[in-house]
Amino acid sequence: MKPGIKISSLFLTFFLISIIGQSVVTAQTTLKDAFKDFFYMGVALNDAQVLGKDPKSMKIVEEQFNSITPENNLKWERVHPKPDKYNFEPADSFVAFGERNKMFIIGHCLLWHSQTPNWVFEDGNGNPATREALLQRLKDHIYTVVGRYKGRIHGWDVVNEAVDDDGSLRKSKWLQIIGEDYIEKAFQYAHEADPDAELYYNDYNEWYKGRTETIITIVNSLKERGIKIDGIGMQGHWGLDYPSLEEMDASMKAYSETGLKLMITEMEMDILPNPYNYKGADVSKRFQLTKESNPYPDGLPDSMHAAQSNRYAEYFKLFLKYKDAMTRVTLWGVHDRQSWRNDFPIRGRTSYPLLFDRNYMPKPAFDAVIKTAAAK
Repeated sequence: MKPGIKISSLFLTFFLISIIGQSVVTAQTTLKDAFKDFFYMGVALNDAQVLGKDPKSMKIVEEQFNSITPENNLKWERVHPKPDKYNFEPADSFVAFGERNKMFIIGHCLLWHSQTPNWVFEDGNGNPATREALLQRLKDHIYTVVGRYKGRIHGWDVVNEAVDDDGSLRKSKWLQIIGEDYIEKAFQYAHEADPDAELYYNDYNEWYKGRTETIITIVNSLKERGIKIDGIGMQGHWGLDYPSLEEMDASMKAYSETGLKLMITEMEMDILPNPYNYKGADVSKRFQLTKESNPYPDGLPDSMHAAQSNRYAEYFKLFLKYKDAMTRVTLWGVHDRQSWRNDFPIRGRTSYPLLFDRNYMPKPAFDAVIKTAAAK
């Protein structure tokens, strides 16, 4: 952004154009332009969007973002549901869209304890697979998926959520069957499949001291053994009162000192009540819907818009503090209706965690985020 240009208010910056009955958002200042000197602005896309069923979303993506991540279509259960079957149609459309728009394309994710079919971990009789068999399946899967998009997908979340809150390795079937070196093997196979792709470790609650220490130990160990790893993804599944800025600042400082690239990979800002006091992103967690846990079914009051805007601004100021290490900030969805927060960890709530509302319009939080870049 050129010096001297002032950011107008949200309602002056954006206006709606009606073209053949469809509303399209046009902006004088976009997210990708505002942060072009600092880091990529990314967004997660679902299958409906990449398959052309939500054109309004894709117009926003084209205008506002320069990096994309698939929300689900490259997870094992979607792309490789059976031993002899791959489903690449949504992923192919996702990559083609990114290429048409000259975006930095992310693959998410190659190895995760969740959304992986049971057959991956079993022999033909339903018994646990051997270490050798599971390693071979992992290698074949990574070679096939990464190999298909070699030179086209620019960065991969290789291992996702391998560490628990207390800093111990998650007791996943990957760990139980293969052992601790499954992480190293996954990075090794990904590098062999595409030597030029960036490779990342990705997790949530990374401001927890135990997680911070273990993740740093893992990535430093990989580096020491000559295993390629390029960055650490910090999932931004956050709320108005967690994590604190001080906690995030300390963890970002620690991660940046590894010398690896730093990125916020799955950002949203949840503003709904948290009566269960759950701060993680474990998709298996579920709580009961109550009237008190869903206080804004018909719209968000101005006071909550203001609180969310302030919180987004505080975090983007922190990201800019680490601009020398930060390479990407990815929002986990285009608009509020798309967000997984509508059903997690309580199904059926009306959530408002993103920068665009259910009518595809920018929220006050959008304006607040833009202003952090303008003030830098």
